[in-house]
Amino acid sequence: MRPASPLAPDPTGSGAELAVRLTPRGGRDALDGIAADAAGRHMLRARVSAAPADGAANEALLRLLAAALGMPRRAITLTAGATQRIKRVAIAGAPDDIAARLARALGEGRRE
Repeated sequence: MRPASPLAPDPTGSGAELAVRLTPRGGRDALDGIAADAAGRHMLRARVSAAPADGAANEALLRLLAAALGMPRRAITLTAGATQRIKRVAIAGAPDDIAARLARALGEGRRE
């Protein structure tokens, strides 16, 4: 994984953690690339059309990630940030495989 990646190996060794900046009511469900915040932390930018009510936007995010990564929905879990714009998502699997899937989903080499 590149240093500027929003992915980090899961401390338990069972997968990877992904930092996501989610925009609910974004008009469409899409991954918008990787960006850094003011502190220099890199995160995946995502948008969903769902509103942030009753967990609908979070569930839409998890379904979007599962589809984009070509993984079953049960392999992806929200671990932090349920009511925040910045979220942590756990993804089960080999970290290098997850990184490769994310790169393919973003169109390799695409950095914003």
